Amino acid sequence: MARTPSNMIPLMTRAPQFEILDTVSGKMMSLSQLKGEKGTVIFFICNHCPFVIHVNQELVRVARDYAEKGIGFIAISSNDVENYPDDAPDLMKKVAEEQGYPFPYLYDETQEVARAYDAACTPDIFLFDSDLRLAYRGQLDSSRPGNEIPVTGEDLRKALDAVLENRSVPGEQKPSLGCNIKWKQ
Repeated sequence: MARTPSNMIPLMTRAPQFEILDTVSGKMMSLSQLKGEKGTVIFFICNHCPFVIHVNQELVRVARDYAEKGIGFIAISSNDVENYPDDAPDLMKKVAEEQGYPFPYLYDETQEVARAYDAACTPDIFLFDSDLRLAYRGQLDSSRPGNEIPVTGEDLRKALDAVLENRSVPGEQKPSLGCNIKWKQ
């Protein structure tokens, strides 16, 4: 299991627009359709990564806790499905249904969206404010598979609270850590 940190792109970066397939509904979905009124969380995940599996249920809890407050949530998988068939769109839909994802699970077949966001790992988390300016990028919390730290979503929750209160996100923003995105050759 590769331990790849996220790239810490500059805060206030504008969210790149996209339109890609939602594996659950079977429809093409765009950022402008899915963004939240008060903020938007975009996280790059995949089906098979042990780091994502470790935090999956907390991602669901955070989304359920904050969606009603005006935050939009979007999950994207950009992995090369030829070499990693566990991440294929039909299996993405199955995982989304099994996990009860309250957010769309989009398939970035060309990997253009991951490149536009400079995503590096799964999970890789980006929080944008109501103007789609980057307010937070980094870890969900300090828990990792095997480190015995409980999964709480603490870092993302603090960032979400700051965005909802129109404040800058306090404290150091630590990179996420996970499996590298499986790039096509």
